[in-house]
Amino acid sequence: MSRPSSADPRVSGSPAAGREGVILFTLAALQFVSVVDFMIVMPLGPQLLAALGIDAREFSWVVSAYTLAAGLAGFVAAPVLDRIGRKAAYLTLSVGLLLATAACGLATSYPLLLAARCATGAFGGVHGGLSLAMVADLFPEHRRGRATATLMLAFAVASVGGVPIGIVLGTRFGWQTPFLALAALGLPLVGMAAWTIPPLAGHVSDSTRHPVVQLIDTLTIPAHRRAFALIAMLMFGAFAVIPYISTAFVANVGVTEAQLPVVFIAGGLLTLVCTPLVGRLVDRYGPLRVFRWVVPFSAAMILVMTHLPAVGLAGAAPVTALLMATNAGRMVTAMSLITASIEPRRRGGFMSANASVQHIASGLGTMCGGLIVQGGAGEPLRHFGTVGILAATTTLASLWLAGRVARREVNDVGLPPRQHH
Repeated sequence: MSRPSSADPRVSGSPAAGREGVILFTLAALQFVSVVDFMIVMPLGPQLLAALGIDAREFSWVVSAYTLAAGLAGFVAAPVLDRIGRKAAYLTLSVGLLLATAACGLATSYPLLLAARCATGAFGGVHGGLSLAMVADLFPEHRRGRATATLMLAFAVASVGGVPIGIVLGTRFGWQTPFLALAALGLPLVGMAAWTIPPLAGHVSDSTRHPVVQLIDTLTIPAHRRAFALIAMLMFGAFAVIPYISTAFVANVGVTEAQLPVVFIAGGLLTLVCTPLVGRLVDRYGPLRVFRWVVPFSAAMILVMTHLPAVGLAGAAPVTALLMATNAGRMVTAMSLITASIEPRRRGGFMSANASVQHIASGLGTMCGGLIVQGGAGEPLRHFGTVGILAATTTLASLWLAGRVARREVNDVGLPPRQHH
């Protein structure tokens, strides 16, 4: 059977080959804005406490407001996204995200900042899931691994450049500046998205089902349940450890606070190198096989990270780099595996709900880790190794779940899936 052209009605909005790179760049650049917006709040904590006169408990709500709002918004949006064109939904979410980010920079009080963070979470959480759904719509399965990896490079670039630059801007010009700069950066990118992205409306149906019924359907389809369980297990394992790495390094490993940016820049740089490589391996060997290669390595690095002795910067930097790279690798493979198992007509709603599952699982992992660890405020962080054992065990258990995430029998354009040897 010959491969259908981009004009084939089965290829809903498939872009011309010459525009794929521009579209992918635009999606990745807007994802970068969203990721930095999410990450920058935590290192700005000392400035926010002083400027707004809040305590650590109130600051924790500023951080968690994003995650909670993202989790709720994903479920609300899930039954809606498959009823409208991907492009229209994406542009609406992008504009909302930029307006909410600007509102963070314009906030003059704690309640206003808290409300703005809720808005950024609501738009940003759904925005990220829809970006992955669009990559799956736009790129055939045999090239989807590299495209997904490129989109996820936004996290590495944010770690290497976005967050450090944001910290410098916040230190020199005030904590509001990074948010205003991100909003300004995003404006021309939204214009590029409006110009380059095709309508992507082939999935839209005239269904009259109630949105609640459609949401329940999205959450209960067996293939969806297995995919939700897989991503929840990965996010729980990662975030049981990640929020406490900086504290453990300073309290236990002999890394100073001034050296912490070097540690995470090293991780971001290795991730920049390894993530495209993982994407190419996915396209060549298939996501399940590569997932089974990456996950044991990731679990091993979790154990090493959480049991580090006082080795200082020289030991902490390479371990962090390997952990971040393997974590990114398992997410690229997992998302490639998951998107291949979801029907295109359901993909927008699924990815929105999937974003909610990610945020909720991340929060539960952080909460669980916080119940186990002790100390860290001027004393050693205790029981971090126990958290590492829990996280590594959860990560390894995902190997069984991944095998149960079934691939669809045909790819998005109705052709038999490419065989990987």
